Amino acid sequence: MADVVVGRDKCGEQRLVSLPLSRIRVIMKSSPEVSSINQEALVLTAKATELFVQYLATYSYRHGSGKEKKALTYNDLSNTAEESETFQFLADILPKKILASKYLKMLKEKREDEEENDDNDESDDEAES
Repeated sequence: MADVVVGRDKCGEQRLVSLPLSRIRVIMKSSPEVSSINQEALVLTAKATELFVQYLATYSYRHGSGKEKKALTYNDLSNTAEESETFQFLADILPKKILASKYLKMLKEKREDEEENDDNDESDDEAES
């Protein structure tokens, strides 16, 4: 396990994980079910998180437009979350970017549809009585 070394700490020593363990501890303790965290569990969670993020980035890069541009973009990540069954659970966290004007247009159309449906419901109620 100590063979895999990633990153360096402030003193220049090699570390097993790159993510800050104190931040991961805070996130884990934010759950009401967690009262204490074993150091080994903390390190394993950090390493698993790093591996997951690495896999997501690699997958997004290979299946997105990043290969052509030699860059990973937010759009690559959001497309992966939307199109890949494996990453579907991230669709709410990585939504597709839309312009504010498109969003406002969508809201307006939604309101018009709701008003139409309300009008139809009222006319149905009047027809029944």
